[in-house]
Amino acid sequence: MTSTLPNGLSSRTVVPPALSQSLSRRIRERLQAKGVSFLANDNISDHLLEGELEQLQVEVADKVRDLLQSLVIDIDNDHNTEETAERVSKMYLHEVFKGRYHKQPKIASFPNVKELDEIYTVGPISVRSACSHHLVPILGSCWIGIKPGDRVIGLSKFSRVADWVFSRPHIQEEAVIILADEIERLCEPKGLAILVKAQHYCMKWRGVKEPQASMVNSVMRGDFRHDPSLKQEFFELVKQQETLLTN
Repeated sequence: MTSTLPNGLSSRTVVPPALSQSLSRRIRERLQAKGVSFLANDNISDHLLEGELEQLQVEVADKVRDLLQSLVIDIDNDHNTEETAERVSKMYLHEVFKGRYHKQPKIASFPNVKELDEIYTVGPISVRSACSHHLVPILGSCWIGIKPGDRVIGLSKFSRVADWVFSRPHIQEEAVIILADEIERLCEPKGLAILVKAQHYCMKWRGVKEPQASMVNSVMRGDFRHDPSLKQEFFELVKQQETLLTN
């Protein structure tokens, strides 16, 4: 006699291997078959099928629930953590790590009709990320210097693309390079300079617990890399902007 299981399947039902696997495993296998990188700071949105992000959110919530239980937290009776797994899953996929799972915001570029060739800076742009070693916050500011090429983008678009890039697990050194690559792809400037100053909660909250320490790094491309005076002008403009904000 065939018994019926709670999910409606009989004990003799043969479940196809593809359906018995978790969605995350099927996505990983799809990426591996295509030779696509899926490191912590990669974007995989082009390889997610319609509806999979919502399904993945359910799976992640289940895994977070398992984590809470392994931490010996009574999620069945604790009113504070009753829905924590669902909140954390939504936060990871649609907020703090959205740069992995969501496509880049639409960024329109325009011809540099006036052939502008003077540099300009945008900043400070707030950046929020997470240390890929401990998944704790990285919070800071970013300044972007541009020497225009044939095309330009609106000032607000720099903030949008920076938010998209930094909303992934990162180490700061790699985040700045990825942001530079994206901006070069969007507007092909003659010169690009980026400076990021951020505090890392893997140092503030744990480990050495150093509350005032911050990390500063920069990347220079094109004319900013080859012309020392242009690079110095960028740093002077950043310094002036910081001075204006503190006065």
